[in-house]
Amino acid sequence: MMATRAERSALPVPAGVEVLVQRERVAVKGPYGRLEKSFPTQAVRVICSENGRSISFQAVDGSRRVRALVGTVRSIVAGMLQGAATGFFKDLEIAGVGFKASFMDDRTLNLALGTSHPVHYVLPEGIRVKIVDGIRLHVEGVDKQMVGQVAADIFSFYPMEPYKGKGVRIVGRFVRRKEGKKTA
Repeated sequence: MMATRAERSALPVPAGVEVLVQRERVAVKGPYGRLEKSFPTQAVRVICSENGRSISFQAVDGSRRVRALVGTVRSIVAGMLQGAATGFFKDLEIAGVGFKASFMDDRTLNLALGTSHPVHYVLPEGIRVKIVDGIRLHVEGVDKQMVGQVAADIFSFYPMEPYKGKGVRIVGRFVRRKEGKKTA
């Protein structure tokens, strides 16, 4: 049986991050927070080195599905290590006359997006949002998936439209602008 690329490459543990590997559970604790996930042990074995400075992954059998799962587990654990060490963030911009964001309380965003009513969005636990000038949002947290999901949820309330450029835009994503209708 040939070793997969994920089996050959062990993940180094960043300084200041502690890793606890139990049977199917991997817990990571670092300066930015704590993450914990469970993985199927019948397919993938996660092994922490003796000194705790690297993590390796091993497939239980050589089937194609299990080999793919080794790479997936490795990628998720790499995201957990990076999140605990440095955190993840996404920036959003709101464009349009009267479009703005503010806080109702510590965990609830109030978004005025050109509708007849304001949109209230309750932030999940572990996610922090900073609002700059009422139109720029900085979403940050430890969990990569959760940060992306919150940014996608806020974006989905009023996606940037291509004609006037109004709406919510995720910074770094290209929005194709279109020319409006021409009159004769």
